[in-house]
Amino acid sequence: MHTENQVPALEKRITELEKENLLLQEKVAFLTRKLYGRSTEQTSSLGIEGQMSLFDEAESSADSFAVEPDLKDVASYRRRKFKGQREELLKDIPHEKKLCTLAEEDRFCEKCGTPLVSVGEEFVRTEIEFIPAKVRVIDYYRETFECRNCRREGTGFMEKSPMPYPVIQHSYASPSTVAWVIHQKYELAVPLYRQEKEWADLGVTLSRATMSNWILASYRDWLSPVVGLLKEKLLEQNYFHIDETPVQVLLEPGRKNTTDSYMWVYCSIKSSSHPIRMFDYQPGRSGTFPQKFLKDYTGYIHTDAYKGYEKVMGITQCFCWTHLRRYFVDSLPKDVNSPQATIPAQAIRYINRLFELEKNLEVLSPEGRKEERLIQEKPVLEAFWSWAETASAGILPKPKLGEAFTYAFNQ
Repeated sequence: MHTENQVPALEKRITELEKENLLLQEKVAFLTRKLYGRSTEQTSSLGIEGQMSLFDEAESSADSFAVEPDLKDVASYRRRKFKGQREELLKDIPHEKKLCTLAEEDRFCEKCGTPLVSVGEEFVRTEIEFIPAKVRVIDYYRETFECRNCRREGTGFMEKSPMPYPVIQHSYASPSTVAWVIHQKYELAVPLYRQEKEWADLGVTLSRATMSNWILASYRDWLSPVVGLLKEKLLEQNYFHIDETPVQVLLEPGRKNTTDSYMWVYCSIKSSSHPIRMFDYQPGRSGTFPQKFLKDYTGYIHTDAYKGYEKVMGITQCFCWTHLRRYFVDSLPKDVNSPQATIPAQAIRYINRLFELEKNLEVLSPEGRKEERLIQEKPVLEAFWSWAETASAGILPKPKLGEAFTYAFNQ
């Protein structure tokens, strides 16, 4: 039997356990969605119809647009032809005419045996031919010239012809091979071990270690000044984005393979006339890294709310509505039709409305976008903040929904 003095304490403990249980259920649902759910954040710009469009977008899109034709429609189908379409697609590719003709011994009339005479030709079709890559070795020789007159007078004069500078000293690499390796790895995402096999198929034994050395030497001798100039030009822009993402580096001296390093990405805004994207590898996530990169910079940077950026002095920091939206998406309960989904769903509707308006303004100049934002988006923002003040009342800070409102008000 519990005494009367123990009942309030037990009731308080039950309440605490119920809250803890709700938090744990929310965390399990969140982690399950992260593990098994769709990773994309794209949704219909109009919000959550019936509080379900976050999760049934594929199904709703399929229902709206994928009307399967019946067999009669398929049987009568004819591909539409657009005059000049093929010529337009192939206009920049070299053309070679191939005339199919009769062999000399077949140029006779089957009826009377008289020799046939060509009276014209007709166009039949166009094909694209793929010519596989080939490798050749270029042996450079340098010619030497002598002045015979000076030789007769005993003052010999000789001169050697100039030579093109090698892309890498003491290497059989050519500019084209190095450029191809870099293009394959960084533009087409073909790792060096696959390139190694590709070279072997062409008859060249070229190890991934050699190719790696080529890349490093090319950066040291040729590309580092270009990178320096790109950074200089990027820091001349008034606005850009920054983000950092963890990477693991194998066999890095003095560090375990499981240690997180970071790739800091500095990127021009979408409307920049000279778009630049720079990747800056650093061993950690300290705010000193962007502080060093952005030394003496006084523009605007668009980031998430990571505290490390506060170390950068002289900048104006802008925050991201996509990050805020992600907080509200994460706070949706497992059953999006439940009453608990009403508040985060409404927040997502507001933010999606902003995204929809912003997309429609992309065609305008920066000045035009600013003017229209004040006209079209400002009322949405004012409605969102007014709603958020009321909707957040009484919501505890620890649950996901509380975190979302905290993030909204803090940033």
